[in-house]
Amino acid sequence: MKSSYYNLIIILLIAATSSSSFSSSSSTASSWTDLVDRTCKLTPFYDLCISTLLNDPQSPSADTHGLAAIIASDLLQSANNTLSSIQEMISRSPPDPESEQPLAYCAEVYIPIVKYSLPQSIEALEKGRYGFAVYGIADAEKGVQACEKRVEGAGGLDAVKSWNEAVREMADVALSIIKVLQGN
Repeated sequence: MKSSYYNLIIILLIAATSSSSFSSSSSTASSWTDLVDRTCKLTPFYDLCISTLLNDPQSPSADTHGLAAIIASDLLQSANNTLSSIQEMISRSPPDPESEQPLAYCAEVYIPIVKYSLPQSIEALEKGRYGFAVYGIADAEKGVQACEKRVEGAGGLDAVKSWNEAVREMADVALSIIKVLQGN
């Protein structure tokens, strides 16, 4: 009889512990998704923000500062991918004479963005220097816009236009989140 009594107590304790642990992790997940949702609602590209943050494995443990860092890192990755793709287009032989100049210009614009502007912005963000982070990302965005203007009239560069748009939109998301941090 005592043995079954102790077994019942152990089962009840395990059930109670499992239940409280489940509700704790459930509420943590809920508060994380709430933070992501609230943060992304403050950006001009909600869907891009949500998909980026929900797909990042570091996101569940991040606060607003961490979410900004994730977006900034994805921005750098997107700019790097764009530069690589532009360089690949340039290296194709023979290059299209109409698109060669705009592509070369865009590569020249993206190189300092991926080597200096965005890495320095990410470093500033890590140090809590939000004003400098905003400045660097906004400067990178101006470079992307200059590239967009250069490829506007050139034929066969629709891919570059869409890459630029993706980088610009991610920059807008990053700037919006960092500006929230500046206000705190």
